[in-house]
Amino acid sequence: MMKSSIIVGAAALVLLSGASVAASKDAALAALRQRPPEDEIVYFLLPDRFENGDRSNDRGGLNGGRLKTGFDPTSKAFYNGGDFKGVMKRLDYIQSLGATAVWLAPVFKNKPVQGDPGDESSGYHGYWITDFTHVDPHFGTDADFKKLIDAIHARGMKFYMDIVVNHTADVIKYRECPTHVCPYRSPADYPYTRERGLDGAPINDGFLGDSVQTPENFAKLTDPSYAYQVYIPKGEEHAKSPDWLNNPIYYHNRGNTTFDGESATKGDFVGLDDIYTENPRVVQGMIEIFGGWIDKYRVDGFRIDTARFVNPEFMAAFVPAMLARAKADGIPNFHIFGENISGVENAQSLQALNTRVGKQPSVLDFAFAMAVRDTVAGTAGTITLARLFEYDPLYAGGEATALTLPTFISNHDAGRFGDVVRHAFPGASDDEVLQRVILAHAMMFTLRGVPTVYYGDEQGFPGTGPDQAAREDMFASKVALYNSEKLIGSASTTAKENFDKNQPIYRAIQELARLREANLALRRGRQIVRNYADEPGLFAVSRIDPDTGREIVIAFNTSTAPLKAQVEVDARSSRFEALHGACDATPRAPGSYHVSLKPLDFVVCAEAK
Repeated sequence: MMKSSIIVGAAALVLLSGASVAASKDAALAALRQRPPEDEIVYFLLPDRFENGDRSNDRGGLNGGRLKTGFDPTSKAFYNGGDFKGVMKRLDYIQSLGATAVWLAPVFKNKPVQGDPGDESSGYHGYWITDFTHVDPHFGTDADFKKLIDAIHARGMKFYMDIVVNHTADVIKYRECPTHVCPYRSPADYPYTRERGLDGAPINDGFLGDSVQTPENFAKLTDPSYAYQVYIPKGEEHAKSPDWLNNPIYYHNRGNTTFDGESATKGDFVGLDDIYTENPRVVQGMIEIFGGWIDKYRVDGFRIDTARFVNPEFMAAFVPAMLARAKADGIPNFHIFGENISGVENAQSLQALNTRVGKQPSVLDFAFAMAVRDTVAGTAGTITLARLFEYDPLYAGGEATALTLPTFISNHDAGRFGDVVRHAFPGASDDEVLQRVILAHAMMFTLRGVPTVYYGDEQGFPGTGPDQAAREDMFASKVALYNSEKLIGSASTTAKENFDKNQPIYRAIQELARLREANLALRRGRQIVRNYADEPGLFAVSRIDPDTGREIVIAFNTSTAPLKAQVEVDARSSRFEALHGACDATPRAPGSYHVSLKPLDFVVCAEAK
């Protein structure tokens, strides 16, 4: 009897212990969900290029050569073998760097290979989606994806999905074009109510165009051949999922965008099937698709690919629906940020416009990347940075919105910062290149915005250009181009795996992450620009703690000469302590603080507590 009681008691203790662990996990997840977007440090990666944790899925369950399976580990244009299990294997590496959120390139099932004969490549990057309801088998299973997200959450980290609402893979064809390069045809020259031109037969009687975005109006749009004779190749009639996406009526079908004017939202993105996001049926369909991913996986945010090329009415309906869905699922700080890539001349104005007219809550900060490249990987004066921040009030929500912008210096489309440095300063020593790379990261971590590290930058991957040339393998690569690169701050090569926690850039980022984590002012603090110049040299700001008013002075030197200068501070800031670098203990006079900077270096000096 006593023995039985002991057993029962032990079982009860196990149950209580299990309940306690579950409660602890729930509490940790709840705490994670309460963090605002500006508190995060994001690590962005392409799962195919990060780590191969399961070689059995390298070909995505397909048979044949690379034009069938999409797999060729020797080519930068094809699947190289990374997957969800590989990412899970390296979560400690990511978290040790200081990341608090993981953003993956799209994980949806892609068309394995597309492109004209002789110019084929694969969907390793995730942007050629055919099935919006399941993950790509090259990366693993839906269950593997769920395990990865759960493992990320268990570490107190967030998970951001990369989603696409603008287009699908290239399936729809136009009989007038032997290749996918078809010129854009406008509604003025090719109206919806005539078959392929003004002299064509009447079609779509009563359709008032897509400015009238009602179900009743779009019910009259039944024939998609107003600009081109549209068809779907035999065998691909049901290539997409959900099935409604297989109907050409839900696409613009006007040929390739020129990236400007009306074609920006109505044209095909380099041959990809451009979704008719003005159609209310499409809007509801996309809300159902991506709301389902939030419900099923409890993800913490969306990066919206090619958001610039989606009409604002779609965003005005889609974004609130996603935020509401997330809130209902217990995710009150769901972070949505759009990609609005543009040329240097109008990057910030376009970004601000897309938070106001485009209804995007936040945007990926290309303007920041360009300004840092111009000043730290170039010879522009630091006034470039001052002008960048001067226009933060233009964002919807003003400077508060600017705090939520994911800032970056490298990415999978624009290329790597190290490559820009080497091109701008071909005679620079290895040490100088390393200094410039670390200085750029320091700006990203201490200035306003959400620092977003592009995988491999912390290992000194330099890249040799944009796009495929900047998507190296972290695991031992077989791509000759990647393996020919001279890494920054390391004697290693991409022919070996690169997860070295002692790499100098990795260690620098670790320090910056700890600094940001320990100081609320660097995450949520108002930013005041203090010093700048028309030439390389000093750039200084103050960040103000929103709770205590404590001031942190950050000063950067973008020149190759040492400098000394006075920086204006709050006259009430009487004593300072060093958070990074050498800092004077007191101002020279009330309101005037002295900084001394080595070449290509920075200091972080905080008002003493």
